[in-house]
Amino acid sequence: MVIVITVTFRAAAADAGGPIDGNPLIEIPAGAFVFGRDDGPENERPRRVLEGRAFAINRTEITNRQYGRFVGETGHRPAFYANHPVLGLDNRPVVGVNWGDADAFCRHYGLALPSEQQYERAARGTTGSAFPWGSAPRDLVRANSGADICCSGDARDGYPMTAPAESFADGASREGVLNLVGNVWEWTSDIYAPYEGWPAAKGAGLYRVLRGGSWNSDARHLTTTYRLAYNPEFRFSANGGFRCARSAT
Repeated sequence: MVIVITVTFRAAAADAGGPIDGNPLIEIPAGAFVFGRDDGPENERPRRVLEGRAFAINRTEITNRQYGRFVGETGHRPAFYANHPVLGLDNRPVVGVNWGDADAFCRHYGLALPSEQQYERAARGTTGSAFPWGSAPRDLVRANSGADICCSGDARDGYPMTAPAESFADGASREGVLNLVGNVWEWTSDIYAPYEGWPAAKGAGLYRVLRGGSWNSDARHLTTTYRLAYNPEFRFSANGGFRCARSAT
């Protein structure tokens, strides 16, 4: 049994002076939080309470407009779906970027990809919620998700593919971070490996971790704890994006 430490947090605030225009950094305070779970896949175990350091994370996924500005400033290659009639829209989360592309973007702005622990704290709050909004099951107004059987898009929530990054405000986290579940999978900084106490899984050390599920994910993938091991070199995914974070100094 895990004893959850109760911590009182001050209200978070948007960093209006953040380096990415139109995508403020939201402060996540230091304190204890629940990480992992004991009733899901083996690679999500064990459930435990960690003491987290303060950090800040982008309010939304990085959009095509924001990524395009980065390309213009650096000469970095464009996202693979930059010219797609839906996936390439300015206000949609950028997709078609591999781990190196996402890492280069964040570093250009003095930021970094969030760690799994940072993602999970931002998404779950302090008490280990299954969803950013709490324990209520996902519905059509809280997350952009896929069909009931994986893995195809579903327009019942209004979007057959990606939704604008500012969408689904009803699914925001306690601190006001949007789309931490659904819309697009998000790269983290971590190399995939099992948590403590579990034997090494096939592929451990070769892949990076994606979190959060996407517009074509079924319910099994749309939780705050699901971990997807993914080839960091693959840049052709139409459902994978990212956001950046800044650790406290």
